[in-house]
Amino acid sequence: MPQHFTGFPLGTRDFYKDLAANNNKAWFTEHKPFYTQAILPAARALVSDLGARLCEIAPGVVIDTGLNGSGSIFRIHRDIRFSPDKSPYKTYLGILWWQGSRKKNENSGFYFQLEHNRLNLYTGVQLFPRDALDEYRQSVQDGKYGAALNEIIAQLQSSGYLIGGDQYKRLPAGYSGAQDNAELLLYKGLYAGMEGPIPDEFYAIDLVDICFEHFRNMAPLHHWLHQMLESSPPA
Repeated sequence: MPQHFTGFPLGTRDFYKDLAANNNKAWFTEHKPFYTQAILPAARALVSDLGARLCEIAPGVVIDTGLNGSGSIFRIHRDIRFSPDKSPYKTYLGILWWQGSRKKNENSGFYFQLEHNRLNLYTGVQLFPRDALDEYRQSVQDGKYGAALNEIIAQLQSSGYLIGGDQYKRLPAGYSGAQDNAELLLYKGLYAGMEGPIPDEFYAIDLVDICFEHFRNMAPLHHWLHQMLESSPPA
């Protein structure tokens, strides 16, 4: 029977701190039982319980406790095939709840990232699918949808949330800096976020409420992005 989330176990932060200092197979193999028997069960419980809350603001959001990498919990192993950094393990816990008909990372969603000394929460899309870039740019330039996005961003920033996303260096062909929302056209992905120290409630059930409150505050951006992506289904 699945357990409910009651907080992360003591030692979770030390595990990721020590992993950052000993990012090698020998250290991880020795400490793997704590990861698999303590951290992962808490993470899976968080996926279920926080996911159930997210359904209140994003009906149909995916709640997948699988551990093969295709579910909400990202694998701890890094893909080092094409990376100059050959460190084998991620030094953080990443969890994603997504909503939409596209592949996992192509949808807008709610992302939880735990580092040993920080808790980061984001809502949005890290990288727009190529087939959705035109739809995004047209939506930004549209009088109704572009104005709505501006209002959402302004409200989030006034509430203390960051607005981020990698950007192109130049405006796309056919657009000029004189156009409305020209700066938004540079984004390769768009998200809102909260980055800060780990709260005292990290070891308690109250962490669900804290995360949900931030996600609910950032949800207007998710809704805008979700609607945009669903209006441009992949070929």
